[in-house]
Amino acid sequence: MKFIPLFFLVMAQSVSFKEAQLKNVRVKSAYQEKESVVKSYFANKKLNYSGFQLFIRAFKKEQSLEIWIKEKNVEEFALLRTYAFCSTSGTLGPKRKEGDLQIPEGIYYLNHFNPVSNFHLSLGVNYPNASDKILSDKQNPGGSIYIHGNCVTIGCIPITDDKIKELYLLSVEAKNNGQEKIPIHIFPDRLYLGTPEKLIQEYSADEKVASFWKNLQTIYVDFNVTKKLKLVRVNEKGEYQLR
Repeated sequence: MKFIPLFFLVMAQSVSFKEAQLKNVRVKSAYQEKESVVKSYFANKKLNYSGFQLFIRAFKKEQSLEIWIKEKNVEEFALLRTYAFCSTSGTLGPKRKEGDLQIPEGIYYLNHFNPVSNFHLSLGVNYPNASDKILSDKQNPGGSIYIHGNCVTIGCIPITDDKIKELYLLSVEAKNNGQEKIPIHIFPDRLYLGTPEKLIQEYSADEKVASFWKNLQTIYVDFNVTKKLKLVRVNEKGEYQLR
């Protein structure tokens, strides 16, 4: 067995997530181009850039992606930026099968950082999640859902190369701050009181989709009121439940 000096083992283990990401040309370029810009967003909102956590909310009908920040030692999130989708696919309603072109709807987290994406930079969404595995097609639910650059999609959320640089940087910082799971909630629309019923009428949703939207509404309303994120579990029916 080849002997590896302890010094090099310690050095390898001491490399942070951010340092590892910065070894990639596109990530390094994003920091050079966008770090001062992102810091100015924090300054304009009087938010502390050091030690923050990140939360992402997406709204399919208005094609917008909200970026929320929770400062260190602060309980509530504050809205930092809103990015527009630059393309979309499918219609309102959850993703349930490979090839249905749907952008998923539900409670997710980022599970993959891809600094060499075909779409410049990309952030993976953990679809199918526990709920999707119950409610979606058992054999071919689909997968490989990302927030990414460029402006093409068959179920992902593209926000242009320019804006993914900012979001990727923010996500790297949050993970480097110790945030293991960066949540992303994807909604059909802003689910105010009465909205699911309007969507049902407008999009002729079937009973299962209508029930799903009403279930998602409880998560949407709770955050809107409290600006705090509660733990969410999935029951045996595939329903989301606040803990």
